[in-house]
Amino acid sequence: MSDETSENSWAFERDYTASPEHIDELGHVNNAEWVRWIQDIAVSHWHAVAPEEHRERYIWVVTRHEIDYRGNIKAGETAHGRTRVHGEPKGAQFGREVQFVDDAGKVLVAAVTRWAMLDRETMRPARITAEIAAPFRDFT
Repeated sequence: MSDETSENSWAFERDYTASPEHIDELGHVNNAEWVRWIQDIAVSHWHAVAPEEHRERYIWVVTRHEIDYRGNIKAGETAHGRTRVHGEPKGAQFGREVQFVDDAGKVLVAAVTRWAMLDRETMRPARITAEIAAPFRDFT
């Protein structure tokens, strides 16, 4: 996963503040919570930019997470989440990058994930067309 990213190249951003229930016995955010935040920011991005007809027709499922833990936060601290799709869709699958950074911009968690799009009615994989991918590419 590359650290070389332009600040303007992230398509969607959202902040996450650690609550006491997110904290593990080590005194910082548990890795399972980071995974929940990765899923939340990806789904939030879909809901923010996909047209209503796509949101009603399709649903996404994770097929792979690759996560690097480089830092952490404690209760009351905020991680700034940012995400974008990357690469070209392959059939029903699309890659996504997610990063969480602290107030100084230091990367705390970096992830590359792969998602598969399903037809909501049949729950079968559906090919990602250029029309479906377009809103995720038009953010610069």
